[in-house]
Amino acid sequence: MAVVGYVRVSTGEQNVEAQRHSIEQIHKIEEWFADEGVSGAVKAMERPGFSELFKYVRKGDVLVVSAVDRLGRDTIDVLNTVEVLRGKGVSIISLREGFDLSTPMGKAMLTMLAAVAELERSNIKARQMAGIARAKAEGKALGREKTIDDASVAQWRKDNGASIQATAAQFGISPASVKRACRAV
Repeated sequence: MAVVGYVRVSTGEQNVEAQRHSIEQIHKIEEWFADEGVSGAVKAMERPGFSELFKYVRKGDVLVVSAVDRLGRDTIDVLNTVEVLRGKGVSIISLREGFDLSTPMGKAMLTMLAAVAELERSNIKARQMAGIARAKAEGKALGREKTIDDASVAQWRKDNGASIQATAAQFGISPASVKRACRAV
């Protein structure tokens, strides 16, 4: 029986050390798995670190996470993740919530907490969309500032009879940017 830890942060600016530290205060972890810069919106089995964890764990192992939201943000994905781990005979302990997710009471709590996490994510998205709508109404420019001159790109491509790829290489931009530039003029 191994005790494994899983940590995840959503952005590259964050790090997993605080999660590791909180887990190590209570559990002796034999093997660590991490996903850094990977959103909880990405399904667990599609994350490289979690995928490795899933291949590693076996019947009788215990997975420790700092919080349920480290497993994911989507209720269905979190519940499916817990089920496939339980199917392998793996127990899951969530420190923040303070329960063992492999018990019936733990599973009931997980369902409620995952639903709350999904609701919060929806609320964040709604606030974000409201902010974008307000910014548009105020006439603010959204998105990254344009760094290329569409006319120059289109003219160079035309003058040189160049392909989209060659034009992209010439200007150091993506092929999609070349296509947009040529459509814009």
